[in-house]
Amino acid sequence: MSDIHDEGGSVAEAVRDRLEAMTATERKAAHALLANYPAAGLAPVAEFAERAGVSAPTVLRFVAKLGFAGYPDFQRALRSELEAQSASPLVKAAGPGSRGAPPSAFDRFATAVVDNLQQTRRHLPPTEFEAAVDLVADTRRAIHLIGGRFTDALAGYMAAHLAIVRPRVEHVGSRTGVWRDHLLDMNRRDVLVVFDIRRYQEDVVAFAEAAAARGVTILLVTDQWLSPVARHAEHVLAGRIAVPSRWDSSVALLTLAEALIAAVTERLGPIADQRIAELEALRRGDAQ
Repeated sequence: MSDIHDEGGSVAEAVRDRLEAMTATERKAAHALLANYPAAGLAPVAEFAERAGVSAPTVLRFVAKLGFAGYPDFQRALRSELEAQSASPLVKAAGPGSRGAPPSAFDRFATAVVDNLQQTRRHLPPTEFEAAVDLVADTRRAIHLIGGRFTDALAGYMAAHLAIVRPRVEHVGSRTGVWRDHLLDMNRRDVLVVFDIRRYQEDVVAFAEAAAARGVTILLVTDQWLSPVARHAEHVLAGRIAVPSRWDSSVALLTLAEALIAAVTERLGPIADQRIAELEALRRGDAQ
């Protein structure tokens, strides 16, 4: 059995971690899985192979490289993830960090949060993060940000910072009645940053799908099990969210957002400096 779930991780993380060590045909299987995750891997091996455009033995070699003893073991892990994705707060109380953790409730929670950050850093491909920075720092593109019930605060937080250092930044917001109005002006030169974690929000997924159909480039910030938005996303940044609580933690996602803000500000250089200086001048004028 793979050690993936012993670490609280996901098959998707294992795929991204091992992608460079795979052959060209194994990478085709990997990309097919990530493009329709986890559904592609729940199909019979012959069907998975056909959809990926590879042979059944290639799929089995791909699964073995992920650390699984066989295809049934691989599918059991994916089914376990489906249960984790849809878990309600009622079944989340005994989360990571509860075994052998410090006696203090705060220490136990903080230990889990620190582990989430460490695991997020470990499994984040540097090239994927740099590609996200390139995308958000491109001032020729308009940037739109959206999140779900609990993650839209992260979208708004990131939008507030980006609007200072670059033009054409818009927080779509939680008023679903005007989402179509936002879509009306979005096109293939635009970027949509989506924050979405389990239990993935259907209207956010639908909005991202509609944006992708208009040619908008999607950057997804999600959990280790991957929101369905991943099938429409050009780039995916995944963070760990499980803690010993009925609620998931957004600390790792906030860290990803703040790291993006910092890197984009640095990349923009004089553009960001000039905008910050102009904003400070406007504030001084308001104070007079």
